[in-house]
Formats: sequence, C-alpha cells, structure tokens
Amino acid sequence: MGRCYPHLSFQDRIKIAKWRDGKMSVPEIADRLGRAPSTIYRELKRNFFSDKELPELNGYYAMNAQGMYEKRRAIHRKLIMHPEVKVAVMDRLKAGWSPPQIAGRMRLERHPIRVSHETIYRFAYSKDGRDEQFYRHLPEHRRRRRPRGYRRHNRAHIFDSQSLSNRPEHIAERVEFGHWECDLMMFRKEHGKVNVTSLVERVTRYTVVMRNEDRQSRPIMEALIQGLAPLPADARQSITFDRGTEFSAWKHLKAGIGADAWFCDPQAPYQKGTVENTNNRLRKYLPRSTEPTALTNRYLRSICHRLNSTPRKCLGYHTPAEVFETKLLEIQNRLE
Repeated sequence: MGRCYPHLSFQDRIKIAKWRDGKMSVPEIADRLGRAPSTIYRELKRNFFSDKELPELNGYYAMNAQGMYEKRRAIHRKLIMHPEVKVAVMDRLKAGWSPPQIAGRMRLERHPIRVSHETIYRFAYSKDGRDEQFYRHLPEHRRRRRPRGYRRHNRAHIFDSQSLSNRPEHIAERVEFGHWECDLMMFRKEHGKVNVTSLVERVTRYTVVMRNEDRQSRPIMEALIQGLAPLPADARQSITFDRGTEFSAWKHLKAGIGADAWFCDPQAPYQKGTVENTNNRLRKYLPRSTEPTALTNRYLRSICHRLNSTPRKCLGYHTPAEVFETKLLEIQNRLE
C-alpha cells in the first residue's frame, strides 16, 4: 500500500508562522508537525510573501500562505481549467440531472475530458463554486452536504389483498420486465382533493404521472387501466401498492387489463422503494404547494419526459426511456 502525504492545513501554517517568528529551526518545526524537513522548506519557499516596495514586510504569513496554496490548487481543477466542461455540467444540473448522473453519462459517452461526481460536488462547495452559487443547481440546493433525512410512513390499511410476501422472487429481484409500483402524491388541503398518481416500472425506472380529481379508488384504477392498456400484456403484468384505501378497488384493475396487484405490509410503504424514490424526484417539479390548475396533462407529460430522459446509475447511465424502448422491442420481436 502506498504512503499518504496529506497537504498542510491552515492550522499547520499558523504554527509554522508562529515558530518561524520565534526563530525555530526548520528541522525542529518538521519534527513537531511530524513532517519531513523538505516539506517545510518547500512550504516556506512557495508561499513566502515578498514586496519589492516594502521589503520590511517580506516574510511568511499563514493567511497569505493559505491563499497562495488555494489559488494554486484552483488552477488545477478541471472545471476551472476547462470552462466548456463547467458549462456542460451546469446545463445538465439545470436540466435536473444529479452529479453522479452527469459523471456516469460522460463515461458512457466516452468524453475526452470528463469529471467525477465528487469533482462536481467539491467544486460546488469550494470558494469558487460558492461565489458562483453553484450549489443552487444541485438536486438538494444545499449550502453544505448533509446526510439524507428520514422518510415518514402513513398508516393506511387495506384488507382482502395479496401480500407482498407472496410475490414471486423474480419480481422482487427485478429480473422480469413489466412489473410496476404505484403511489399517490398529495398536495396541500386548501388546494382541494386533486392529486397525482405516480407509476414506475421496476426494471427500467420508466415513470408515468397522471392527474386525479380525488382519492376515490375506482376512478384511480380506471385511469391506470387507460394508461397501461396500450402496452402489450408482458409490459403490464403487475402493480405493487401500499395499503392506502385509494387502492382498494384493485380487483377492477385485474378485470380491466389482467394485471396482478401486490400490497406492502401494513405501515411499510418503503417496500415499494422505487416509486418512493421517484416521488422524491417528482417533488422538485410538484411541491406540495402546487396549484391544481398547474397540473395540466401537457405539464405532467413534460415532467415525465425529463425524468425518463435523465440517465440513471442503476441503469448503467442509460436513460429509463432508452431501456424501456429496448424492452418493448424485445417483446415485439418475441411476438412476431
């Protein structure tokens, strides 16, 4: 295993400046910091402040040394060395892509100059990135990187259902196309009963979003039937729901398009994690404060297009639309 040579920190530079003012020798400074004497000599040479007009001010100052160090480091950052790459990254962020999606797509397309997701994050939170408010274009719009928060669980119940524990393993393992997850996205009560159905195919992560006027189960199932009916039967084999009462008319779904219905355990909507994750993505475009008048079919289709044309890490940085179309083509070839 190779040795690690961490860079001097600002605190290290404060100590060096203090000890040099006290006439401490370089070998002793190196010994106290646990560094090689050559490291200290190089630091004093590189970051020595020199003023020809006021030579009495010449010397080693911690704040000045840190600034010179950061300036040298910034020059070598890819997003500074290659402005065209930074512009391309910014355009993708504005389009709703995450840093891992951007980096993964660059690798997939074999860009001659590409960056990692960590490079994008580090630039966003660097001094230069903060000056440009780069973080505002990240998915979470946060000034600092934080751990993800907890997810709330509803306590809706449903009876006479097919338990998720009985769902075949090949569905759980995502080895067969045509199995979906479904959920409702609600908005503030003052906006009425209008809500949105989010529907996601488990293998391809292809997303469909539909408007509902209320939470009555029968109309919701009829909308699902209408939305999935144009697909071949192998592309709409089953749908997994939580135990909300809005999905209690699942037998109507079975009669309409022949799709099986599976239900999460009580108080465990996280078992349909694909659609839960998709809802988090959709909230960027459909916050709880959304006015019902804004939920036009055209607007919802534009949101779906954006999500389905965004590369996903779990798909090898292909887009859901690309993988979904490939799966449909495979079904068509089998039927011919």
